[in-house]
Amino acid sequence: MSIHMSPHDRVEPSFVRDLLGSLDAKTASKLAAAGGDVAMIIDRGGVIRDVAVSSQDLLREGVGAWLDRRWSDTVTMESRQKIEEMLRDAANDSGPRWREINHATQDGSSVSLRYIALNTGDDGRVIAIGRDQRAVADLQQRLVLAQQTMERDYQRLRNAESRYRLLFQLASEAVVVVDSGSRKILEANPAADRMIGGADGPLVGRSFASAFDVSARDAATALLAMAQGGANFTAQSSLASGGRAFSVAASLFRQDRAALILIRLTPLDRDALALPESARRLTEVLERMPDAFVVTDENLKIIAENAAFLDLTRLASKEQANGLSLDAFLGRPELDRNILVSSLRQHGVLKNFATVVRNRLGETEDVEVSAVHVADGETPCFGFSIRGVLRGAAPGPRMASELPRSVEQLSQLVGRVTLKELVRETTDLVERLCIEAALELTGNNRASAAEVLGLSRQSLYSKLHRYGLGDFTTDAE
Repeated sequence: MSIHMSPHDRVEPSFVRDLLGSLDAKTASKLAAAGGDVAMIIDRGGVIRDVAVSSQDLLREGVGAWLDRRWSDTVTMESRQKIEEMLRDAANDSGPRWREINHATQDGSSVSLRYIALNTGDDGRVIAIGRDQRAVADLQQRLVLAQQTMERDYQRLRNAESRYRLLFQLASEAVVVVDSGSRKILEANPAADRMIGGADGPLVGRSFASAFDVSARDAATALLAMAQGGANFTAQSSLASGGRAFSVAASLFRQDRAALILIRLTPLDRDALALPESARRLTEVLERMPDAFVVTDENLKIIAENAAFLDLTRLASKEQANGLSLDAFLGRPELDRNILVSSLRQHGVLKNFATVVRNRLGETEDVEVSAVHVADGETPCFGFSIRGVLRGAAPGPRMASELPRSVEQLSQLVGRVTLKELVRETTDLVERLCIEAALELTGNNRASAAEVLGLSRQSLYSKLHRYGLGDFTTDAE
């Protein structure tokens, strides 16, 4: 048996050849198996003459049954070319290299082994030493899963940081972060710059006490000292800036081995909580728009409204409207409420819903309603835009196109069929048009359409089937 060794090896090649040449095939294969999980002695024809397995897992996979089989017959189709290349390289002494080979197992799956093939002498025998790659593959899979988990956690942290950063920037309450050592402002949101920044510019980098009036700076310093003691502290009317009094709350927290102080300032004069210019303009536009606009809670209790809604409902003031239920004015109380609320909860928006508005005097007016459900706010609410529909307006395109043609078809039947049959055809036409209008009104919600028409769901399905409207194999709701 010939073993190729580097010049740095201390064992002489002749000694190794004399030692291994005296061993039988089984003993040699066991010796070779010490370098891997499986070792095989393969003749010049590629047949496995002996096999030694040191892994119980591989024995359970049927590796011991490879004896007297061609090595290429034990592998999967895509690995046979690798087997031929390894045997050819070993026969030519072109230098061994590790190759990954997939073996077919008894249960139809495959097991991956990493082989190196060595020429043993002039008789053409080859020793193939294989190492089970499943443990490595399992570690690689765990590494990939761990990396994916870290990526997801990192993405969640980034998203959370973005949300809190956005909240910090958009909050109407002034918020600043102060270094407890230098007592300088590290971060300040736009509301803080607007309220206490004054003409000196942005607060970041300035001393916290310098943001207040001279008479309040000692109190500001005392506030930071109390916060450094670990106690949450709130002082009202103790700090003033630009002649305005603030309620101040300071809390100590640690981040990156540094002690920081989070400070919140709320003007005691509630009128001082001015909205940003963009929000103020939006509020003014909504107040003056000609279409009625109203905000309700999820129980349809009115929270806010514009002047157009007061005009539409004949209410005298906003105070009179607040707290009332929108059911008292919009549509048929139970039916339209169910359609509106269910559609908004399911889809989040509703556009051009045809209904009626009743004012305080009992008068009704045709309107179209567009609405939105704000579910992710601090207090979930509904917003409704109500637009009046001109009386005598042209009907929708479907009604305008289908009804005249159907009437003409019925008129052509006069004199050709009996009056009884003509009346039946007319009844069917009106019934079909009513069902189509109800489906359009409810957004193809069959349960709501049946309620609108005063029918049971089974009766509506029967009529839908009769007129060939919709899919009747499944319940779309």
